[in-house]
Amino acid sequence: MSSLIETYAPYTGFDVIQQLKELAEPLKGLRVVHVNSTKEGGGVAEILHRMIPLMNDLGIDTTWEVLEGNPDFYQCTKMFHNGMQGDQVQISDKLLEVYEETNRQNADRLRDTLRDADVVFIHDPQPAAFLKHIDDRKGKWIWRCHIDASKPNRQVWKYLREHVKNYDASVFSLAAFAQPLPHPIYLIPPSIDPLTEKNIELGEQEIKLVLEQFNIDPERHLLVQVSRFDRFKDPVGVIEAYRRARRFIPGLQLVLAGGGASDDPEGQIVLEEVRASAMGESDIHVLELPSDAHRTINALQRAATIIIQKSLKEGFGLTVTEGMWKEKPVIGGNTGGIRLQVVNHHTGFLVNSPGGAAMRIRYMLKNQGKLVEMGVKAKEFVRENFLITRHLREYMTLMLSLVHGSKHRIDLNKNK
Repeated sequence: MSSLIETYAPYTGFDVIQQLKELAEPLKGLRVVHVNSTKEGGGVAEILHRMIPLMNDLGIDTTWEVLEGNPDFYQCTKMFHNGMQGDQVQISDKLLEVYEETNRQNADRLRDTLRDADVVFIHDPQPAAFLKHIDDRKGKWIWRCHIDASKPNRQVWKYLREHVKNYDASVFSLAAFAQPLPHPIYLIPPSIDPLTEKNIELGEQEIKLVLEQFNIDPERHLLVQVSRFDRFKDPVGVIEAYRRARRFIPGLQLVLAGGGASDDPEGQIVLEEVRASAMGESDIHVLELPSDAHRTINALQRAATIIIQKSLKEGFGLTVTEGMWKEKPVIGGNTGGIRLQVVNHHTGFLVNSPGGAAMRIRYMLKNQGKLVEMGVKAKEFVRENFLITRHLREYMTLMLSLVHGSKHRIDLNKNK
């Protein structure tokens, strides 16, 4: 019977699978813990749902813990998130006290698990303060930042830096996001899993039924943006771009699909703003989907003519990766991790405004051959760079580096 990791061979080739098995050998039996703030909603949770079983399949004893907080805590951490992405936020002392106390309580609750782990991955700002409450820890601690921290609010970063500077290492998605810290910094982009319900192949009948469910015409061009309802995803800007493009492309349709995350208190407010902006437009479909609507999202992305992700800030943008995997060109905001994926004129277009997005929509719909060519290139680009097997390899390489120290490294600066 094949192991879980071997089921990825049709997508990656058997050489990649063998390399992962060999890399995992010195890590077998290692106790690894991931900690984040939600089990559902958002790219971090999606990745962990797939990463944890793969690490266990390779013999690495891996578990996943979730921090628990009240609305004030999540209001504070949402402000952290916005501040890390450059917003001018003012976080009250009261909210910071809630943040500190919530971290203390959760660290106490998970103390035995965290203290005895060989490697602990702490994801994003929400549980960043755990470290100072586990002073008798055994293993190496890694702070994994998934946020576009290229130009953070100075006060927010100054506060968070005090919590993360004593980690053994930090991981950012791009070099542009990395901030100076007194420990090793690693660059590891996120990934998608080709075997999830969101990314597997779907039959034409299933896609057709999903379109019928939402009164979407399969015979007309469709633009699709899938993301949380967040102002940084600029859903209102997408509506403006759609309206500009529709003047030249009669019958054009738009889907804005997404849901919330339990650690994002602003989602419902933004959703209402989007609904108000789209009011009266029968060809704009604003869909609030549950966190487990993976096949529905898959079908919408496969039915799309073009995938949109017009973010103003973006840590990475897994919905871009998902769309590209389905052989769709992407029109993406010229920011963050989208730049790593959308190669201008090859896998899609990078844009800076609703007007720019509308112009590119018109161009692609008037040049169907180019649209198809971009889609083919997009899927291959994901296969080579953004599948979970690559992500897993880089996490294991990081753990080997930290756990075994310099024993297996050559210091190129030693004689300089």
